Amino acid sequence: MVHLEFYDGSGQASCEELNEYMRQKKEILTRAQAGEEQYRDSLGWLSVDEWAGEERIAEIETFAKRVRDDGDILVVIGIGGSNQAARAVTCALPNQSKVKVLYAGNNISSAYMKQILAQLDGKSVYINVIAKNFETMEPGIGFRILRQYLRKRYGADYNSRVFATGTRGSELQELCVAHGYTFLDFPEDIGGRYSALCNVGLFPAAVAGIDIRAMVSGARDMEQNLKTAAGAENSAFQYAAIRNVLYQKGFRMEMLASFEPRYQYFNGWWTQLFAESEGKDGKGLYPVAVKYSEDLHSIGQFVQEGTPVLFETFLDIENPDEELILEADDVDDGFDYLNGADLREVNRAAFLATFQAHSERLPCVRLKIKELNEYSFGQLFYFFEFACYLSGSMLGVNPFNQPGVENYKGYMFQALGKHK
Repeated sequence: MVHLEFYDGSGQASCEELNEYMRQKKEILTRAQAGEEQYRDSLGWLSVDEWAGEERIAEIETFAKRVRDDGDILVVIGIGGSNQAARAVTCALPNQSKVKVLYAGNNISSAYMKQILAQLDGKSVYINVIAKNFETMEPGIGFRILRQYLRKRYGADYNSRVFATGTRGSELQELCVAHGYTFLDFPEDIGGRYSALCNVGLFPAAVAGIDIRAMVSGARDMEQNLKTAAGAENSAFQYAAIRNVLYQKGFRMEMLASFEPRYQYFNGWWTQLFAESEGKDGKGLYPVAVKYSEDLHSIGQFVQEGTPVLFETFLDIENPDEELILEADDVDDGFDYLNGADLREVNRAAFLATFQAHSERLPCVRLKIKELNEYSFGQLFYFFEFACYLSGSMLGVNPFNQPGVENYKGYMFQALGKHK
């Protein structure tokens, strides 16, 4: 399980204060563990087996094998919650498949799209367009460009290379029926940012050779733990309480930090989850992420001596998996004190020193993960989704809607001449 520790040398939040807050909010945990009726249409992720049970996993594996047997590249077309989870896993873990996964439909840059297209020539290409309602412009543009590319290369049979993940009855499903694309369910009761453990996140991961059964197993074990643990014994409840107590004390930013750059795209998933879920009604912590040790030479200065508006949450991998020994040579470079050291030990020393220094000035949460693999990714996805549900409820907002995301679209559609 993910193990949580909280340190605050600044004295902003005592253990007694946190425990009292959790006692006051215990009903929120009880309701979330049961699944609240008011959010019934958004809680498909709460039970892992509902959309990642054996039958669905077997179906995903069958479709993924079809791509792996013949393909060289899968282009995933989606934005935000439609690609963040898959990208987090496929870019962090070794690719066990010959199929390379690329990502499009997440911006409107012509230069970026041309770079994607340039990588496709001479390769066997498949695409997976992911859109819950197929009204978002970025994936719509990406799908048009890439399906035209496939049609030009493969002719009438191009449709066998198109997988579309959407909701039943949507325009995207209608396109599948009309043009013979393979349709995968995007659950109606799961929002994009909560969709890591269903077709949305699992199909691209399976194509890349990721052990999705291990991911689901990790999530299932985390579900069992978080749905039964009470009070302060529940790590997600404790994390949500820390976030809200610190928010009440005037902190306005939470910074996710790690000394493992392979978490780069997981950081993006985490940022979207909390920004979209809690940033409403004039409330919410602003979630940001950093890559240590690189960012210690910039953001680290702000943390140590800048405006005290943030607290840090560290992802701590206890058992890194790659050994690299620093060997001596005949160049007197001033770093002989590192001779014979394992780079993992050096990175660990940097992490511990940073955590000690930062926690002396501001509150720091430490989430311990045994190792970085499929099982731990499944655990982290479920842990943060459940914690976000709790935290948003404590904050007094709906953790599952996103009305502000739609505001800019009216102006954009007007400028582009869309009238419906």
